[in-house]
Amino acid sequence: MFKLFRLTAILEGISYLALFAVTMPLKYMADLPMPNKYVGYAHGVLFIAYIILAIIFWFEKKWSIKKGIILLVASLLPFATFYVDSRYLKTVEA
Repeated sequence: MFKLFRLTAILEGISYLALFAVTMPLKYMADLPMPNKYVGYAHGVLFIAYIILAIIFWFEKKWSIKKGIILLVASLLPFATFYVDSRYLKTVEA
């Protein structure tokens, strides 16, 4: 469960950055909407999976409300899932 959550967190962060840094400029500057569509679908699935796994992981580890909120808010901010991985998830694994 833990490795799946870590992998999902990293992939969700990558898909979020790819969506904003690569496919959105392609859509609006180069008039190529298709990459945005597929990366958007992938990001949507990863976002939902991250939220579900974060809630499960939060209750499984019996973390405080503060840590749980940080896990959930991280899905909304660019680079935040990488922060959660390095700050909270790597320490759990060690």
